[in-house]
Amino acid sequence: MLHLAADTSPTWVAHVNADVDTLLLDHAHCEKKAASTAMNLIFRYGDKPELLRALTAIAKEELEHFELLMDVLERRGKVVERLSPSLYAGRLMTAVRKTEPERLCDTLLCCALIEARSCERMKRLSEGLDDLELRELYRSLLASEARHFQVYVDLARKLVPTEDVSTRLRDLADHEASTLVGEDEPVRMHSAVAS
Repeated sequence: MLHLAADTSPTWVAHVNADVDTLLLDHAHCEKKAASTAMNLIFRYGDKPELLRALTAIAKEELEHFELLMDVLERRGKVVERLSPSLYAGRLMTAVRKTEPERLCDTLLCCALIEARSCERMKRLSEGLDDLELRELYRSLLASEARHFQVYVDLARKLVPTEDVSTRLRDLADHEASTLVGEDEPVRMHSAVAS
């Protein structure tokens, strides 16, 4: 359903359980970045009305999730503060082609894959976190992450033929899986963890 080419290492949740507050802080930053990405696409492609409402809805929902994460952090006695980002998104976006409409198509599909990976990891968190309240939090977010994945794929299909989107999604999914292989990284929503 989510078109991921590889599963997250089973050791990832163990890393998270050892540093849950950092994961929550990184997740808050991810939601803020996701809203910003949707807004940037609205500004860059304002001449494509078929994208605008869907991207606006995503931006709003991502900001709601950011607020939710701020609330969770505050209840835990934490505040949103700077955190070094994961290298994941930057690595993923290196595969985006440079000319249009391929650039927009690839960007939308990379956004879809980020949402897919978030959904897959949130499912793992909903099943494997030691904190039962946080398990429920992540269970509650699964549907929106999966929906965002589908919205981004559907938007790409409005721009280029469906078979081209399917082929490119497979290629980008392979590339996305390769971004998660390597040395252990600090705990992040999209960090690589050696298996």
